[in-house]
Amino acid sequence: MENISSSFNVTSPPGWRTAGQCLSSTGTSAVKPGLYIFITVIMIATMVGNCLVVLAIFYFKKLRSITNAFVLSLAVADFLVGIMVMPYSMIRTIEGCWHFGPIFCQIHSSLDVMFCTASILHLSCIALDRYYAVCDPLAYHCKMSPGKVVILLFVCWTVPAAISFIPIMLQLHKFSVAPDLSTKSSCVFRVNPIYAVCASVIAFYLPMFIMLAAYWKIYRAARKQAIQIGAVDNQIQGCASGFVTAHTHKQSIKRERKAAKTLGIIIGAFLVFWLPFFTANIVDPFLGYKLGRVTWEVLIWLGYSNSSLNPFLYAFFNRSFRRAFLTIISCKICAPRSLQNIDLSNSKPGAAQESVP
Repeated sequence: MENISSSFNVTSPPGWRTAGQCLSSTGTSAVKPGLYIFITVIMIATMVGNCLVVLAIFYFKKLRSITNAFVLSLAVADFLVGIMVMPYSMIRTIEGCWHFGPIFCQIHSSLDVMFCTASILHLSCIALDRYYAVCDPLAYHCKMSPGKVVILLFVCWTVPAAISFIPIMLQLHKFSVAPDLSTKSSCVFRVNPIYAVCASVIAFYLPMFIMLAAYWKIYRAARKQAIQIGAVDNQIQGCASGFVTAHTHKQSIKRERKAAKTLGIIIGAFLVFWLPFFTANIVDPFLGYKLGRVTWEVLIWLGYSNSSLNPFLYAFFNRSFRRAFLTIISCKICAPRSLQNIDLSNSKPGAAQESVP
């Protein structure tokens, strides 16, 4: 078969070296300490934030729900990104060298693709779960039965494993790609156009479409419900007082804006962190691999950072999770008296202690 890369004018972009050497390091010796500190903060935030999510769901019985099964699995995927992918990527990014051998390079690349893809697929499952909960609540328990949730979680882990370990360990991802950057001193994940398109569609564009469609319908449903609630409040108040005030109308607008803001932050963060990388991932092979190394590293770490943000977006915005995190951080779960059954949804400060059986 004719070499696909011969159709492109493949040259070494800025930052790449091809003579079996280390790639050029990122920044000067004065900048490196700052980069190590910055990336280490991202890693710690990723691991600590997702550990809190996992611990909260395991400890507090009130958080053990169908929806939180996806949140729990998402937190595990993001935690694995922070502990098994980021440390090695940090050294490669800053030093420009890969010190862990070619076999572990393949394993690391496979884990990278697998865990990041698993994280994104979980986000789409959470969107699907919330769509059924808001837009079709009567059929929710049928659509999201425990058996179907297990199947979705199975898909969220097996599909990423299939598109990562199989092609990467068999080196199918770089079939017909010029081997000028595949040196023993670097771990460059360069892919051919076919793998770039197929993997990007499965790992990002299909989940993105599911998320956009689900959250758009959720927003429309929330807006409709806010208007209906406002109309009912107006009728009740009108019957009671004989006139209609603007208070309930303001409340309905407030609810609508809050729903739009929450969904906007979720979708906006997802697109900001991952869209640049997957756009470049598809376009660059067809342009003859023109993007420089620094550009690629920035895009990769931008995507990694989404794993540190997910606990804040999908858990910290939830009152029950916030109360659970405060209880864990304050070490109240270490007290002799069990807090597993506290009412986390109650906003009163003393309610947590009062509801302990």
